[in-house]
Amino acid sequence: QVQLVESGGGLVQAGGSLRLSCAASGRSFSRDVMGWFRQAPGNEREFVAEIGWTGGRLVYADSVKGRFTISKDNAKNTVYLQMNSLKPEDTAVYYCAADDRIGTVRTSAGPRYWGQGTQVTVSS
Repeated sequence: QVQLVESGGGLVQAGGSLRLSCAASGRSFSRDVMGWFRQAPGNEREFVAEIGWTGGRLVYADSVKGRFTISKDNAKNTVYLQMNSLKPEDTAVYYCAADDRIGTVRTSAGPRYWGQGTQVTVSS
């Protein structure tokens, strides 16, 4: 059974940092594009970042460019999101995603696999 399990969320003050992890299990994800989305209360889920299966292609939402860094460890089947200079508007549930079909997690129907989410709260 394929599973994506996020960890690392929590409460942090504005300007602080958090590192999210997403452990994938059930099969190898070395050929998947993996990424992160987030959803704040009352908002739609939005794309945050994705990383190609070789780790060589990185895509970020404009709102997090220069502050967040996505990385991937294929040997551990794990993807990370390092979040620096956090702002209150970064408060959301963060979801890990993976897809092995068309080279992106930003598909019209959504990624093939989702994690259950981890809460990130940034206080002002």
